[in-house]
Amino acid sequence: MGTWSSAHIGTDWSSGPASAMTKGSHLATEGTRVTNPDLTALALLVDRSGSMQSVKDDAEGAIAAFLEAQRAVPGRCLVQLSDFDTEYREIYKMTPIADVPAYSLEPRGGTALLDGIGRLVTGLGADLAAMPEEERPGKVIVVVQTDGHENSSTEWDLKGVNALITQQREQFSWDFVFLGAGPDAIQTAESYGFAAGSAIAYTASGAGTQSVVAAAAGYVARARSSSAPASFTDEERNSAI
Repeated sequence: MGTWSSAHIGTDWSSGPASAMTKGSHLATEGTRVTNPDLTALALLVDRSGSMQSVKDDAEGAIAAFLEAQRAVPGRCLVQLSDFDTEYREIYKMTPIADVPAYSLEPRGGTALLDGIGRLVTGLGADLAAMPEEERPGKVIVVVQTDGHENSSTEWDLKGVNALITQQREQFSWDFVFLGAGPDAIQTAESYGFAAGSAIAYTASGAGTQSVVAAAAGYVARARSSSAPASFTDEERNSAI
């Protein structure tokens, strides 16, 4: 599998579509230290399934405000934004935060959340591993937003995604953040491998969408500014429901 920076993963996660994925058997076992503690890689995965239509404008505005808040945080930041419905799209990859374009949400389709997470994490890991050592980020933060439940993935299952996220958190110190609509969002996040402190539930409304993304902006700013693990505050949790 080779030797990877501690911000990255191996790329041997390609056993193909399966009804019972066993990608957890491909966990990386070697790593080296990253070299640029002033640089953060921030990856956003946005739900664009059909149910997002009613909050389209709110979501677009919230994402713009989120990025504006991150521009004010000290340190360099590269941003990737991807979205998903029944398909996965990379809108832009590893772009300096000062240069990222506005995002236009185009709701349609179902919720292939597991496929979206699996493809984002493996693709991001491969991209970071291909960077020159001195340019690799000291922090990697992945923010996943969804207003619904998984209903249409074909490439990844729960076991594979849980193994992937657990590997990246425990072996390579990636920070995974989950924004999920509904009262069972934190339980769902934990089943995927997210830490409970990094998961937040919100009300699937325009106001709820704006509030939860604002809460994520605060979380990410703290994570970028400190070596200590971040978590959502009670105030942030209460604002989103």
